[in-house]
Amino acid sequence: MKQVSFTQMKDGTKEEYEFLSQHYKDHKKLTPQRLINELASQEEETVEGYKVSRLGHALQAATRAYNDGADIDWLVAALLHDIGDGFAPENHDQFAAAILRPYVREEVAWTVHHHGLFQTVYYNHFFGRDQNARDKYKDNPYYQTCVEFCERWDQNSFDPDYECKPLSFFEPMVHEVFSRPGHDPEIQQPGVVKGLPPRTETSAN
Repeated sequence: MKQVSFTQMKDGTKEEYEFLSQHYKDHKKLTPQRLINELASQEEETVEGYKVSRLGHALQAATRAYNDGADIDWLVAALLHDIGDGFAPENHDQFAAAILRPYVREEVAWTVHHHGLFQTVYYNHFFGRDQNARDKYKDNPYYQTCVEFCERWDQNSFDPDYECKPLSFFEPMVHEVFSRPGHDPEIQQPGVVKGLPPRTETSAN
Protein backbone atom coordinates (compact mmCIF):
# COMPACT_ATOMS: atom_id res chain seq x y z
CA MET A 1 0.00 0.00 0.00
CA LYS A 2 1.41 3.39 -1.02
CA GLN A 3 -1.52 5.47 0.15
CA VAL A 4 -5.01 5.00 1.51
CA SER A 5 -8.00 4.76 -0.78
CA PHE A 6 -10.42 6.85 1.29
CA THR A 7 -11.13 10.57 0.96
CA GLN A 8 -13.10 10.78 4.20
CA MET A 9 -11.63 9.51 7.46
CA LYS A 10 -14.88 7.78 8.40
CA ASP A 11 -14.43 5.43 5.42
CA GLY A 12 -10.97 4.18 6.40
CA THR A 13 -10.30 0.50 7.11
CA LYS A 14 -8.30 -1.07 9.94
CA GLU A 15 -5.51 -1.93 7.51
CA GLU A 16 -5.38 1.64 6.22
CA TYR A 17 -5.16 3.10 9.70
CA GLU A 18 -2.42 0.66 10.64
CA PHE A 19 -0.58 1.79 7.52
CA LEU A 20 -1.03 5.45 8.47
CA SER A 21 0.04 4.73 12.03
CA GLN A 22 3.45 3.59 10.82
CA HIS A 23 3.81 6.75 8.75
CA TYR A 24 2.92 8.78 11.85
CA LYS A 25 5.63 7.03 13.86
CA ASP A 26 8.19 7.76 11.14
CA HIS A 27 7.06 11.38 10.99
CA LYS A 28 7.23 11.77 14.77
CA LYS A 29 10.87 10.64 14.83
CA LEU A 30 11.78 13.73 12.82
CA THR A 31 10.24 16.16 15.34
CA PRO A 32 13.47 17.04 17.17
CA GLN A 33 15.30 17.77 13.94
CA ARG A 34 12.46 19.99 12.72
CA LEU A 35 12.64 21.93 15.97
CA ILE A 36 16.40 22.31 15.69
CA ASN A 37 16.06 23.48 12.09
CA GLU A 38 13.50 26.08 13.13
CA LEU A 39 15.75 27.35 15.90
CA ALA A 40 18.69 27.57 13.51
CA SER A 41 16.61 29.64 11.10
CA GLN A 42 15.92 32.11 13.89
CA GLU A 43 19.54 33.24 13.84
CA GLU A 44 18.44 35.49 10.98
CA GLU A 45 15.56 36.96 13.01
CA THR A 46 16.34 39.81 15.34
CA VAL A 47 14.00 40.12 18.28
CA GLU A 48 12.34 43.39 17.33
CA GLY A 49 14.30 46.27 18.81
CA TYR A 50 16.54 44.08 20.97
CA LYS A 51 20.28 43.49 20.61
CA VAL A 52 20.14 39.73 19.97
CA SER A 53 18.59 37.36 17.45
CA ARG A 54 15.75 35.06 18.39
CA LEU A 55 18.20 32.16 18.41
CA GLY A 56 20.61 34.22 20.49
CA HIS A 57 17.93 34.78 23.10
CA ALA A 58 17.04 31.08 23.17
CA LEU A 59 20.67 30.01 23.51
CA GLN A 60 21.31 32.55 26.23
CA ALA A 61 18.30 31.40 28.25
CA ALA A 62 19.30 27.75 27.87
CA THR A 63 22.93 28.51 28.73
CA ARG A 64 21.90 30.35 31.89
CA ALA A 65 19.81 27.32 32.84
CA TYR A 66 22.76 25.03 32.10
CA ASN A 67 25.12 27.16 34.20
CA ASP A 68 22.66 26.83 37.08
CA GLY A 69 22.80 23.04 36.81
CA ALA A 70 19.23 22.68 35.51
CA ASP A 71 18.04 19.26 34.40
CA ILE A 72 17.32 18.33 30.80
CA ASP A 73 13.62 19.26 30.95
CA TRP A 74 14.51 22.83 31.88
CA LEU A 75 17.33 23.06 29.36
CA VAL A 76 15.12 22.05 26.45
CA ALA A 77 12.27 24.21 27.71
CA ALA A 78 14.52 27.25 28.03
CA LEU A 79 15.80 26.62 24.52
CA LEU A 80 12.30 26.31 23.03
CA HIS A 81 10.28 28.68 25.21
CA ASP A 82 9.98 31.36 22.50
CA ILE A 83 10.06 29.14 19.42
CA GLY A 84 6.50 30.20 18.58
CA ASP A 85 7.22 33.94 18.34
CA GLY A 86 7.04 33.91 14.55
CA PHE A 87 4.04 31.60 14.29
CA ALA A 88 1.92 32.73 17.23
CA PRO A 89 2.93 36.24 18.30
CA GLU A 90 -0.21 36.66 20.43
CA ASN A 91 0.24 33.39 22.33
CA HIS A 92 3.77 32.20 21.67
CA ASP A 93 4.06 30.86 25.21
CA GLN A 94 1.10 28.52 24.74
CA PHE A 95 2.47 27.46 21.35
CA ALA A 96 5.79 26.40 22.87
CA ALA A 97 4.10 24.72 25.83
CA ALA A 98 1.93 22.65 23.50
CA ILE A 99 5.08 21.32 21.81
CA LEU A 100 6.76 20.47 25.10
CA ARG A 101 3.83 19.26 27.22
CA PRO A 102 3.74 15.57 26.18
CA TYR A 103 7.46 15.12 26.91
CA VAL A 104 8.39 17.10 30.03
CA ARG A 105 7.28 17.57 33.63
CA GLU A 106 3.97 19.33 34.11
CA GLU A 107 5.71 22.05 36.14
CA VAL A 108 8.00 22.83 33.21
CA ALA A 109 5.22 22.91 30.62
CA TRP A 110 3.05 25.09 32.89
CA THR A 111 5.89 27.56 33.34
CA VAL A 112 6.47 27.86 29.59
CA HIS A 113 2.71 28.18 29.00
CA HIS A 114 2.44 31.13 31.39
CA HIS A 115 5.80 32.87 31.06
CA GLY A 116 4.42 35.44 28.61
CA LEU A 117 1.93 36.73 31.17
CA PHE A 118 4.44 36.54 34.01
CA GLN A 119 6.92 38.67 32.02
CA THR A 120 4.45 41.56 31.89
CA VAL A 121 5.46 42.46 35.45
CA TYR A 122 8.49 44.17 33.87
CA TYR A 123 6.56 46.52 31.56
CA ASN A 124 2.76 46.48 31.93
CA HIS A 125 2.78 49.58 34.12
CA PHE A 126 4.31 51.61 31.30
CA PHE A 127 1.12 51.06 29.31
CA GLY A 128 -1.37 51.61 32.09
CA ARG A 129 -2.00 47.87 32.50
CA ASP A 130 -1.89 45.70 35.59
CA GLN A 131 1.73 45.06 36.50
CA ASN A 132 0.67 42.21 38.76
CA ALA A 133 -1.60 40.40 36.32
CA ARG A 134 0.29 37.17 37.05
CA ASP A 135 -0.93 37.23 40.64
CA LYS A 136 -4.19 35.58 39.59
CA TYR A 137 -2.09 32.41 39.66
CA LYS A 138 -0.67 33.14 43.13
CA ASP A 139 -2.23 30.00 44.57
CA ASN A 140 -0.94 27.73 41.83
CA PRO A 141 1.85 25.42 43.05
CA TYR A 142 3.97 26.37 40.03
CA TYR A 143 3.63 30.13 40.50
CA GLN A 144 7.02 30.73 42.12
CA THR A 145 8.78 28.49 39.61
CA CYS A 146 7.46 30.62 36.77
CA VAL A 147 8.45 33.83 38.57
CA GLU A 148 12.01 32.54 38.92
CA PHE A 149 12.17 31.21 35.34
CA CYS A 150 11.33 34.68 34.05
CA GLU A 151 13.68 36.48 36.39
CA ARG A 152 16.71 34.21 36.11
CA TRP A 153 16.65 32.79 32.59
CA ASP A 154 14.35 34.84 30.37
CA GLN A 155 14.09 38.59 31.03
CA ASN A 156 17.86 38.95 31.31
CA SER A 157 18.77 36.95 28.19
CA PHE A 158 19.10 39.78 25.69
CA ASP A 159 22.78 40.50 26.31
CA PRO A 160 24.91 40.29 23.13
CA ASP A 161 28.06 39.92 25.26
CA TYR A 162 26.88 36.89 27.22
CA GLU A 163 28.90 33.77 26.35
CA CYS A 164 26.44 31.14 25.11
CA LYS A 165 26.71 27.48 24.32
CA PRO A 166 26.13 26.79 20.59
CA LEU A 167 22.96 25.18 19.31
CA SER A 168 24.92 21.98 18.62
CA PHE A 169 25.55 21.65 22.37
CA PHE A 170 21.82 21.38 23.06
CA GLU A 171 20.87 19.27 20.03
CA PRO A 172 21.38 15.87 21.74
CA MET A 173 19.15 17.05 24.60
CA VAL A 174 16.36 17.97 22.21
CA HIS A 175 16.62 14.56 20.58
CA GLU A 176 16.57 12.84 23.96
CA VAL A 177 13.50 14.66 25.26
CA PHE A 178 11.48 14.25 22.08
CA SER A 179 12.30 10.55 21.82
CA ARG A 180 10.40 9.95 25.07
CA PRO A 181 6.94 8.36 24.97
CA GLY A 182 4.34 11.11 24.88
CA HIS A 183 1.97 11.75 27.78
CA ASP A 184 3.73 9.38 30.16
CA PRO A 185 2.61 10.18 33.75
CA GLU A 186 6.00 9.08 35.08
CA ILE A 187 7.62 11.76 32.93
CA GLN A 188 4.97 14.47 33.33
CA GLN A 189 4.75 14.04 37.14
CA PRO A 190 1.48 15.97 37.63
CA GLY A 191 1.44 18.14 40.72
CA VAL A 192 5.12 17.65 41.55
CA VAL A 193 6.94 20.88 42.43
CA LYS A 194 10.72 20.75 42.11
CA GLY A 195 11.40 24.41 41.36
CA LEU A 196 14.58 25.70 39.77
CA PRO A 197 18.07 24.72 40.97
CA PRO A 198 20.03 27.21 43.10
CA ARG A 199 21.37 30.19 41.22
CA THR A 200 25.11 30.35 40.47
CA GLU A 201 27.37 33.32 39.86
CA THR A 202 28.04 32.11 36.33
CA SER A 203 24.38 32.27 35.35
CA ALA A 204 23.92 35.64 37.01
CA ASN A 205 26.67 37.36 35.04
